[in-house]
Amino acid sequence: MPKIIVSLCDYSGNWAKPYKDNGFDVIQVDIKLGQDIRLFKKIQDDVYGILAAPPCTEFAGSGARWWKDKDPQLLLDGMALIDACFRIIYANNPKFWVLENPVGRLVHYIGKPKLIFNPCDYGDAYTKKTCLWGNFNIPKQNPVEPEFIIKKGKRMSKMHYETFKMKKEQRQEIRSLTPMGFANAFYEANCNYE
Repeated sequence: MPKIIVSLCDYSGNWAKPYKDNGFDVIQVDIKLGQDIRLFKKIQDDVYGILAAPPCTEFAGSGARWWKDKDPQLLLDGMALIDACFRIIYANNPKFWVLENPVGRLVHYIGKPKLIFNPCDYGDAYTKKTCLWGNFNIPKQNPVEPEFIIKKGKRMSKMHYETFKMKKEQRQEIRSLTPMGFANAFYEANCNYE
């Protein structure tokens, strides 16, 4: 029987792809796939690992300048997704689990992360400081130099520059994709978690 990986808030499937490619039974849960994690029920079989990447809109430090003017209900809705991830983790008691979100205010609600990294630490040539909380093995790094664009004397991450003029929803979706270098490294470190 294949090991079960539950991948929460993972519309693209990037993070779970190495598990799926290597014979794991991956259960992908995302509102865009018609499944609300707040209503996700306990799995009856043993769960090997849980990958959680809840939306960062209300937590990412890049949006800090708008926090004080936002409707507080938006933060409560974001926290409901974080809480749902922790409920699913608790109920399924996997061998390993990890919750991902960019650097920002989530640290004030769930504490210090176990790991902070940039995609360039794992072979993808851009920066986006990302935090990981959980019970997992830290992946081995494969660093590359990040690519930057100089525009009007300012240095911008290539990822931010290339998505800057996109519509908000498309920009958010592309920026939220799990970098494949990291996904592969995380798989290698945790596919035989002990």
